[in-house]
Amino acid sequence: MAARSKTLMEFLQQPAAKRTKRVSSPPPLSTRTLSDAASTSTSLSANSLEQKARMEFNRALAFSRRNLKLCTDKVSRSTAAGGVGYVKLEELLVENTWLEVLPGEFQKPYAKKLCEFVESETCNSSSPIYPPQHLIFNALNTTPFDRVKVVIIGQDPYHGPGQAMGLSFSVPEGIKVPSSLLNIYKELQQDLGCSIPSNGNLERWAVQGVLLLNAVLTVRQHQANSHAKKGWEQFTDAVIGAISQKGKGVVFLLWGNYAQAKSRLIDESKHYVLKSAHPSGLSAHRGFFGCRHFSRTNQILEKMGLHPIDWQL
Repeated sequence: MAARSKTLMEFLQQPAAKRTKRVSSPPPLSTRTLSDAASTSTSLSANSLEQKARMEFNRALAFSRRNLKLCTDKVSRSTAAGGVGYVKLEELLVENTWLEVLPGEFQKPYAKKLCEFVESETCNSSSPIYPPQHLIFNALNTTPFDRVKVVIIGQDPYHGPGQAMGLSFSVPEGIKVPSSLLNIYKELQQDLGCSIPSNGNLERWAVQGVLLLNAVLTVRQHQANSHAKKGWEQFTDAVIGAISQKGKGVVFLLWGNYAQAKSRLIDESKHYVLKSAHPSGLSAHRGFFGCRHFSRTNQILEKMGLHPIDWQL
């Protein structure tokens, strides 16, 4: 005969230890296990951020290449039509974000005179004009207004054959690195431990949001400053003014007296201005070397929650 079931009263009268089914708790996680988990989480987070930055870079690069192709095609069509290959300046600025923050700039009297001057120089001058037409607005077409994090201001384009590419301090691959740019590389090595590249193409910086802006955007071969005071300064001042007024938290790197004079256009209550001597061979030892502008720029960007610039080329 089966044993009868215990009544509720009899069950409750048992010692508590017998009534309760003991469930063993899982062993505590070791410090090493917790550390490994945290390390894995941090690693995944870092990889995710790096992957996101890489995707953003590739998108921006593709967009800048599209803009470059638009300009190249316009010049090619003009040449194929039997002309001298001249395209009006306003047609070569194809990046819409700049057209939106500089409305009507090309219709102003000074800009019309500038356009006439550049057209005359391109079509009638016995000396070549640099950079090539499709690269005149390369800085703006490569770095959209809404992606500008840093501005590096130069004076006018390199005037030797094949040097100018529309980005301040930058030269195409295959062209000897100018002394000023080599000094920039030396400071980068001292500041951030970057290795010195074999070429002078700074496009990678521009795509990340570094606006490499010369104050004057064209020049005659072997004649430095030959296109100065023709209207370009007013145009690029308008660019700087638009960044100052409509942007926020941009880092301006002003190297040398010429660039530092542009600080009058910048609202320093909204932006960051770092000044030093120019990186040229004549002045780099007077304050450019040791300025640490590249690491300081990244510290500022990270403090604002922005991805830092990868300065290594």
